[in-house]
Amino acid sequence: MGMKGKIALGAVVGFVVIGAVSANAGHDSKDGGTKDSSATADQKPGAGRSSGGAKGAAKKAAFDGDGDFTVGSDVKPGTYRTTGNTDDMCYWERDKDSSGEMNSTLANDNVTGTSYVTVKATDKLFKSSGCKDWEAVDPKAKGTPAASMAGDGGMFKVGPDIEPGTYRSTGNADDSCYWERTKDAEHGLDSIIANDNVTGNAVVTIRSTDAYFKTTGCGKWKKTA
Repeated sequence: MGMKGKIALGAVVGFVVIGAVSANAGHDSKDGGTKDSSATADQKPGAGRSSGGAKGAAKKAAFDGDGDFTVGSDVKPGTYRTTGNTDDMCYWERDKDSSGEMNSTLANDNVTGTSYVTVKATDKLFKSSGCKDWEAVDPKAKGTPAASMAGDGGMFKVGPDIEPGTYRSTGNADDSCYWERTKDAEHGLDSIIANDNVTGNAVVTIRSTDAYFKTTGCGKWKKTA
């Protein structure tokens, strides 16, 4: 766990099915990380203004970034966030049991920057390797959303982290830019509203009804409308 040999569930970056495919694939290696957890050049998603809590308040870790955690006793169901991860070495996994078999994994991802994950009451195990500590997210907390975001920033919560609207990213090469609009942080295939791999200019409209926006390998996103 935690090494780059891990692959997240879903579909390999480069294959996009409208409204159905994530940037993740398989089970035994990882991808889809981000390199900058900033919504803008100097502000991380949720840092002092997002769904995490009061402005400027220090965040208390809910659980460590390394380990296997039994849902219910070690980790309560809910939404959690890790931020400040680098080099795509953070890996997490939601499991339906603790057998360690391939079909045990419900969802997983590699992270550089920030990730939000919803652990469900029906999950049995949550695994985390090479990640910064996880903090609980208050779903009712408000924030001051940004109108731009780092193209390698990871996941941004719509409303608290970023404003809804149309965004543009330029200078992307070799289909390395991947974006994803999601309805929740469960990271299942049915979580994805829309996604794409882009070379050159990328334009996407993030709606107020979207829950999160995920971006990896892209140039900086700026709101145009």
